[in-house]
Amino acid sequence: MRYKLMFAAGLAVGYVLGTRAGRERYEQLKKSARQFAENPAVRNTAETAAQQGREIAGKAYHAVSEKVGDRMPDSVAERVRSLRERTAGAGAEDDWGSSAT
Repeated sequence: MRYKLMFAAGLAVGYVLGTRAGRERYEQLKKSARQFAENPAVRNTAETAAQQGREIAGKAYHAVSEKVGDRMPDSVAERVRSLRERTAGAGAEDDWGSSAT
């Protein structure tokens, strides 16, 4: 019985100490991640990558829709044409509310 009680006490102490150390480490990692994300160089790089991704996706969308649009059923081709016309305006927003610049 004494060994079981000592084991349970050791388990409880280890759990308490481990959770405290784990929480401190979690807070350290969270602080580091926040500092990294708030770094101006990181933010600029992320914005540039997002903008380039939107440009490339737009070019790919137009290239594919021009080549495939005429070979699709009329209902699908009409939807592609309407999307093309809707996105033709400069600075138009997409379905997610972000600008397509």
